[in-house]
Amino acid sequence: MVVCVCNAIREDEVRRAARSGAMSACQAYRALGRQAKCGQCVPFAREIIDDERAIA
Repeated sequence: MVVCVCNAIREDEVRRAARSGAMSACQAYRALGRQAKCGQCVPFAREIIDDERAIA
């Protein structure tokens, strides 16, 4: 599933970034070499990161 249309970031990429230590959407995007643009994706990215942190 696509999380960020502006940057073409997929859910699995955000999950990997979270598993690698990203604790926020901005940190995850930076780990992927991108940055949030319009910001509509940030709440969904945060939810994914929170899910990954709960599993760990």
